[in-house]
Amino acid sequence: MSLQLGEEVTTPVPKPRTRYRKGFVTPKRSESESVWYDPGPGDVKGEVMPDAAANGLCTTSEDPNAYKVDFNTRWSLPTIKFSWPVLPHQSPSLDDKAAGDSGKDNVSDSSNEEEVPSAPDSPKSDDDIIDCKQAKPQQQKTPRAATIRVSRKKQGLSGTQVPSAPKESVVSRSSWLDVWKGRKHNVLWATLDGQLMSLWKKRNDKFPEQVFHVSSITSVRKQDKGRFSIYFGKKHFEFMALNDDVLDGWVTSLHATRGTEPPALPIHQGQLVMKDPRTKVYAAIYGHNLWIFSKKEDFSLGIGMTLVSMNVASVKKNGRSGFSLITPYKTFNFSAESRDLGAWLECLNKGIMSALSCSDVAKRLWTSPWNKVCGDCGAANPEWASINLLLIICEACAGQHRAIGSNRSKVRSLTLDSKVWTEPLIQLFEVYGNKAANEVWGYNIPAAEQILQDASPNERAAFIKAKYVKGCYRRSHPLASNKELLNKRLCQVVCGSDVPETLSLICSGARVLNPTGEGAIIIAERAEQALQVELLRHNEYIEMPDWDHVTSSKDQSGLEELHGKLEDDRFLFSLENDSAACDVLDLREVIYVFNHSKGSSHNFTMLTLTETLVCDATTEEALLAHLMYILKVILPDGVRLWTGELDGVFAAARVLLLEEGGLQHREVWVTMRAGEIYIYPTDPQKHRERLVLSTGQQFKLNTPAKTVEIMLGERTVCLQFEREIGCTQWHAQLVKALSSVGTRSQRQSLYQLPASVCGSVPPAVQRCISHITQHGLKVEGLYRRCGIASKVTQLAEALKTSPTTTTMGTDEQGVLDVGSTLKLLLRNGTEIIPRMEREHWVKASVLPEETFRIQAYIRLVKQLSPDNRATLSELCGHLYFVQVYSQENRMTAQNLALVFVPVLFEELAMNIDMVRLTKELIVHHTLIFLRKEEEPKADRTADKWDGDRDEMVTFL
Repeated sequence: MSLQLGEEVTTPVPKPRTRYRKGFVTPKRSESESVWYDPGPGDVKGEVMPDAAANGLCTTSEDPNAYKVDFNTRWSLPTIKFSWPVLPHQSPSLDDKAAGDSGKDNVSDSSNEEEVPSAPDSPKSDDDIIDCKQAKPQQQKTPRAATIRVSRKKQGLSGTQVPSAPKESVVSRSSWLDVWKGRKHNVLWATLDGQLMSLWKKRNDKFPEQVFHVSSITSVRKQDKGRFSIYFGKKHFEFMALNDDVLDGWVTSLHATRGTEPPALPIHQGQLVMKDPRTKVYAAIYGHNLWIFSKKEDFSLGIGMTLVSMNVASVKKNGRSGFSLITPYKTFNFSAESRDLGAWLECLNKGIMSALSCSDVAKRLWTSPWNKVCGDCGAANPEWASINLLLIICEACAGQHRAIGSNRSKVRSLTLDSKVWTEPLIQLFEVYGNKAANEVWGYNIPAAEQILQDASPNERAAFIKAKYVKGCYRRSHPLASNKELLNKRLCQVVCGSDVPETLSLICSGARVLNPTGEGAIIIAERAEQALQVELLRHNEYIEMPDWDHVTSSKDQSGLEELHGKLEDDRFLFSLENDSAACDVLDLREVIYVFNHSKGSSHNFTMLTLTETLVCDATTEEALLAHLMYILKVILPDGVRLWTGELDGVFAAARVLLLEEGGLQHREVWVTMRAGEIYIYPTDPQKHRERLVLSTGQQFKLNTPAKTVEIMLGERTVCLQFEREIGCTQWHAQLVKALSSVGTRSQRQSLYQLPASVCGSVPPAVQRCISHITQHGLKVEGLYRRCGIASKVTQLAEALKTSPTTTTMGTDEQGVLDVGSTLKLLLRNGTEIIPRMEREHWVKASVLPEETFRIQAYIRLVKQLSPDNRATLSELCGHLYFVQVYSQENRMTAQNLALVFVPVLFEELAMNIDMVRLTKELIVHHTLIFLRKEEEPKADRTADKWDGDRDEMVTFL
């Protein structure tokens, strides 16, 4: 059957908003990870898993009814025990367990089932729809059981009463549904607008995961237990609704769409290659939309992967056979056959131009993809603007902006008010516009409160008032609590080109006019910043909401108890442990995580900008597994490579790090564990930092400003939080971290070694490392330059007798003295690597492959005494952090290896291979010292080496 789609089909466009995690890529799961399958009381035992065990897909545990199944799924939790219902006639393949995994075929082929006849050219009748009593019983498939209990407040943070659910009529519907495409299960947000049914991974996604026109549906089958199926010839989707009411609503709405006229034929169609991810697709242009299908067969059935509205896009040729379709949210890159490229470009440009009717000003402003959609509701081709807010809006939103008054929003037309559009103002909107405006005013809009273009006047009015009059979704500037510093910072910023910060300062209440001195406009004019001057002039007399409008609303509707399950980068919620999902949380929206476990209570709290969720686990192992999973998703990408730094973390938060006396700031993630704090910048060009906490550490909580100040010698670290509850929770956890410092006095190591190793680091060595970590990481030539000999000798003797009370200098020379003292203590103390064992280290250093050398180092480290291993780990971990700051201290891993190879290996210092060995101990510190899983067997590694196998096995 050939599908024909219409011209006026548009896709819902959520708010244009970016997050700190750009280009997020979820790493693949390691092959060694596994989960436990434990058949429940209702499951059939002995008929499914033995086949898997016989094929080497699983191994048995001590429990005869449990199996350990290994499979490659992105970010699946390791060693979590959960129930997984399996029917007697079902054989669970590995694909069944990869929830949400993409496959070659997106829908199942029902060729083995009863075929539902459908005449493609004849009108459909109600008889074509098979009732559940007539339908052949379907195999019962239920989602994977939830693994953790979740409590959350029913009311959002903002407290606004904006209706969140779209209007539902007989042909309009939306809800979360459990969806099966063949044997692959996922939870998706489903919408039906009378013409299209779309499936979205998240409610605020920009492009659907699956979309189809209702005229392509051949049958709808209602089943029991909240399930129903939609058929497209011999292919079908299976759904599970939250309850019977939702099920009946969907079936009724789908029935009501019967007889919908199929739209016109496509303007152009053909095979394309999509570059990200690289795959062959089939594409077709219907009116103002580009439909993308996984293959031509799906095109004939009308089952699309996604669609792109061309009225919010622009097309650009790339190379000889490629082109890009640029939208406000994503750029689609394609390549076509050389003979077809011209036809594609011509048809796409015609489709885009036919959707536009605008003035020259509008054309210039729409060159920015963000400006091609309304900054409030997402409607395409907006022709109005709020010139003081830097916002392009549609006509419907413009009317509501006028209603809140010109003292808050100055509304002008792109086509009629030609005199207001000066060249600096046009450039201001071209460069910044909606993107900059919504990073301030729309920073924390809950997906459920974001209006779409079909919102009613009352919904639109309530949303715009909450956004710009109350400032419910705004991100205030870090200095908003101090008007004096806020105005001072504005005068600094307008001297440069940072327009987004100027907008943030103005929206937080900074005064453009200064009655006691020079105003910001005069300062910007003197600095010849034309765009800053233009923005300031339009905000001279504008009223702004109070900065502290966001407060935790009282819980008037109580808590709701849910069951949660982690899947990819989402948290799925259901009312019952085996029921369909009722809501989904994007984990990348989480900004705080706090572990509150105590005694037999195992729970942690997650906070987003709008929600607070308390998660309870049955065991400590389950809680830590979930906590580690979440941290790996929310923290910057590089952190996941160093899992050792996440061991023992009981608090994590996204904060603003205030610097330069509080006038400058940058966004960072901070994690806390016993005795130390790590700072991870969201900017990949910045270095991470480690702050060592000590007994008697001074810190200060400023609740009104939502800041926590930590005093570290001559440096004060000021962390500002976005929510007051996050600030107070961090302060409480900081007290917890400091209370544990005393228990680490005997062994206060940089990293926590595996529990099986109970060695200790000499207190004098530990004191030197801690001091240099706090005061000397940026000292140029650290460890290469020598300290004053007399002071070094005196300091070494003092540390041996009283390591905790010895006074050390914090200036550059003092740091150099401590560095030389550390080397002296290591040389004169117990040999870290005994002489009798050095021959094995030499053999390991000459192995041809780095992988084999590292495996050898791991085994040699295990042969060291506990104290020596702890000391070597402490030293190498410290040197790793030193080389992280090599741009400032000029001490790369190679330079440090040259300095410390005589300390570790004495007479072997001139051996080039031993220098390389020392360097690899530093660079691969976490891999060598902190591995917890079982090491691969020696013969497996040796089989991959073509050299002397006997010699290889000697030290492997």
